[in-house]
Amino acid sequence: MASNYTCRACSRALSKPSTLLSQANVSRRKCVFKAPQPHRGLSTSRPRSADLNKPQTLSQVLGRDQPSQGTRRHGAGIAAKFREKAPLLTETYVAYSATEKLLQECARSGDYQIPQALEKKGEIPEDDNGVHIGVGTGWWYETLGLQPNFNNWAQITFIHMFMLQVRFRMLPDTHAGIWIQHLTNHAFYAAEDRLVVWHKLNSATVRQKFLKDTFAQWRGVLLAYDEGLVKGDAMLAAAVWRNLFGGREDVDFEKLAQIVAYMRREIKRLAQATDGEVVNGEWMFEGDPGQEADSLKVASRLLREGGTKK
Repeated sequence: MASNYTCRACSRALSKPSTLLSQANVSRRKCVFKAPQPHRGLSTSRPRSADLNKPQTLSQVLGRDQPSQGTRRHGAGIAAKFREKAPLLTETYVAYSATEKLLQECARSGDYQIPQALEKKGEIPEDDNGVHIGVGTGWWYETLGLQPNFNNWAQITFIHMFMLQVRFRMLPDTHAGIWIQHLTNHAFYAAEDRLVVWHKLNSATVRQKFLKDTFAQWRGVLLAYDEGLVKGDAMLAAAVWRNLFGGREDVDFEKLAQIVAYMRREIKRLAQATDGEVVNGEWMFEGDPGQEADSLKVASRLLREGGTKK
């Protein structure tokens, strides 16, 4: 039969509440989660709804003070000057490339070569004055009878450069000087190359002497042709006679007149052309002075009217 006996230890344990259960209930009551507090080093100020709705300027957002009125005026002045000068920053590069091709066109009519200069031990032929003689073709050498040499090449080139320079003077003042300077520079680059390649002048000192003399001739050509352009065909013919023919007496004056007529014709063509047609580097001179032979046989209006001005 079942016994009703309970030991003293068991009786004591049943009479007291369980310690583990009591601790679990206490922990359950105290487990209340709190919102995390921001770290003190990252705390922000109290938000202001009025400031958030208020529009802010860029200076306020960036934390900078707005420039003063004087500073704004100074900045506007710098910007205006930059806009004014900006086209000229690229103008010199455009002019350099275009005038290089235009100079080739100016020198085309007077081009010559010296085949002996390309030979290893070739001797360059000379005239009685020790001037190197080359081989050239075209109206200026074959019809006019000029000797293919460096000086005549330069003078023929100068005639065409002068006509182009007259047209460059019609460009805006801020551009004309750039184009004239680059055309002149290319002419003397080409002259020095010619002295090295075709005349074997490898000494820089000797080349500089030639170039200085050539530049002095160019300055004289400009003054003389400008005067002739203003004062009339007779003055222009005298300038061509002095520079191209060296003032010789055995000059064919009919051909000299053809050169003057050719210069007048080409200057007129250049004047009638637009700036874009001239400065694109593709301009070409038409024909040669010999094409003016027929026009010179026609009597002028002054001769037809009696030969005197009224």
